[in-house]
Amino acid sequence: MQSSIDQLKDNKVKLTIEVDEIEVDGAIDLAFKKISKEVKLPGFRPGRVPRKVLEAKFGQEYARSEALNELIGEKYRTAVISLEVDAISQPEITITTGEESGPVSFEAIIEIRPEIEIIGYKAMSVTVPGFEATEEEINGQVDSLREQAADRNEVERPAITGDYVTVDLSGSQDGEPEESLTTEDFTYEIGSGFIVETIDENLLGTKVGEIVEFEGAHPSEEGSILSFKALVKKIEEKTLPELTDTFVSEMTEFETVEILINDTKDRIEETKRSQASNILVEQIGTELGNLVSDEPPEALVQEQIQQQLQDMAMRMGQQGMQFDQFLEATGQSIEALAENMKEPASQVVKIDLALRAVAAAEGIAVEETDIEDEIKVMAEHFNQDPENIEEIFRENGQMLTLKADLLKQQAMRFLEENVEILDPEGNKIPHDAFLLPENTDKPSNISENEDEEELEDTGGIEPQEEE
Repeated sequence: MQSSIDQLKDNKVKLTIEVDEIEVDGAIDLAFKKISKEVKLPGFRPGRVPRKVLEAKFGQEYARSEALNELIGEKYRTAVISLEVDAISQPEITITTGEESGPVSFEAIIEIRPEIEIIGYKAMSVTVPGFEATEEEINGQVDSLREQAADRNEVERPAITGDYVTVDLSGSQDGEPEESLTTEDFTYEIGSGFIVETIDENLLGTKVGEIVEFEGAHPSEEGSILSFKALVKKIEEKTLPELTDTFVSEMTEFETVEILINDTKDRIEETKRSQASNILVEQIGTELGNLVSDEPPEALVQEQIQQQLQDMAMRMGQQGMQFDQFLEATGQSIEALAENMKEPASQVVKIDLALRAVAAAEGIAVEETDIEDEIKVMAEHFNQDPENIEEIFRENGQMLTLKADLLKQQAMRFLEENVEILDPEGNKIPHDAFLLPENTDKPSNISENEDEEELEDTGGIEPQEEE
């Protein structure tokens, strides 16, 4: 087989592919063998029908047509892989010679991923949350510890936020009594959240012996109303234990309040610093995508939407819910859901194109050693031989995707190191203040949530065996 590529306008290329007659004849032989297995002729077992009998019944032209359908698809795919064509749409195939006899030549016109230029990425500034723990955050975590040892004391005053109110509760849905919403001695902390939000405003200020009625929209059934009647039987106030060294030593591994507070502060700031790296990447992506003025190709947007739908269906499946059940429960159609995804999908495509543009502008390139290192990490993660992983990538045409993924990672690292980073007050944050993700034994394109024993198709570039 011989193949060549010509650049056309409108982000399209033309592949010209020539297949010699020997390969065509081999494909025709395979076509006759396939026909022989599929047809039923009197006096012959499936797969044992002689070729001459098949030629007499179906004709040479039929087998050649079947052979060319298989052969063209196979040779097109081989050419796309060998020429590293970044195709984003199905090809328009035209057989130029050999449709009836002899060697075959055909052309394939394909839309490819566009190369864009962006202006202004070097002057970008992004804002990320500050790293310092606030007094409110520290107190919130310390109070959570105190909550675990809180006392509840019955009071005679009206109920206030934070009180525990014990009620006999009866409920109905759309006017019909509902047993699952009816219970005695139900204790509720005012402000903690209930099936309907109106419970808080109706219980505030109540006294023992009062009856209150309230209603609200059903949280998951649109248009349905839940109604409740509650008899207040008891009101208790929550008393937090005093924060002392004795309390801290009894409840934690620390000896003093000061040590607990300092440790809490350090943990909050460590978490913030770690999260800030992910936020930085997200902010850079958003700002970068905003620099792309052209609308991305519809083929790429639709591909991204389909990937998002597949990811959603997979996550629901893991939680025991079928995708059709979700659509029915939310009253959505698959078309409406896809339309809602169009704008975020378009933004993802813009970021992808922009990162490639930054790499091109900055002369960033993926070396063979980068690919080898990534494959080694991937092989170790999946407990496979690196050569086997590489072979799967090459055979399935995933090597171009792997290179692009590594290229975009390098482009993002360049931006992380060069954009201006500000805190919410507009103060500059030094780049070395971030705890950037450390290298692990897991390939960079593998999600933390993926099963280490399986290769899941989650839209990444894991090696995938052909069936």
